[in-house]
Amino acid sequence: MPRAIVSPSVLASDFGQLTAECKRMIKGGAEWLHMDIMDGHFVPNITMGAPVLSCVHRGVPGIFMDCHMMVSEPEKWVDDIADAGGALYCFHIEASSDPLTLISAIHARNMRAGVAISPDTPSTAITDEIGNAADMLLVMTVYPGRGGQKFLDRCVPKVAELRARFPNKDIEVDGGVGPKTIDVCAQAGSNVIVAGTAIFGAERPEEVITFLKNTVETAQAKLAAAQNSAV
Repeated sequence: MPRAIVSPSVLASDFGQLTAECKRMIKGGAEWLHMDIMDGHFVPNITMGAPVLSCVHRGVPGIFMDCHMMVSEPEKWVDDIADAGGALYCFHIEASSDPLTLISAIHARNMRAGVAISPDTPSTAITDEIGNAADMLLVMTVYPGRGGQKFLDRCVPKVAELRARFPNKDIEVDGGVGPKTIDVCAQAGSNVIVAGTAIFGAERPEEVITFLKNTVETAQAKLAAAQNSAV
């Protein structure tokens, strides 16, 4: 399985000190920073766009911006996000009429391509062709658009279904994830963990990041041991 990665969601940060907040997370052990881009159309909220990402990219050298595009017509923003320094462009399958062409456009701009599904969308909406073309698959465990929602357990089986079909892909979970909900996500096969309030609101965020990553690695080790014993 791919390695464990923690991607703190900056939606839970102090936007007035966004660059400093990103540096604080990286210092605490985060490899990626999850940037929630909301347009007020696909979701009711509005957050940030390419100009803000550009500022963060300039202010935090080497940052890996995991850009979660909660936007209508996601094909329109590929160039802007690439120019702003985005490293991964994750669009919602519900917002795209031609996912494969969009994935190709993302790759053409030297970004990794992610495909997200909302809570009411079945994992089968990500066909084998789409899943194989993408670099990452994102299962939302809350409804997109606002932070601080309660974790939806019913979304977890979708992680397991996708892991069974795509054993070598990065599979991300986003929404209400923290120390109390990480176990089920890790056991289902998620290796990329997005957490907002659980990290940014912690007194020692580095300890939360380490705990989340270690939980995923422990689940992976147990799964590998089970597979080996079954052979």
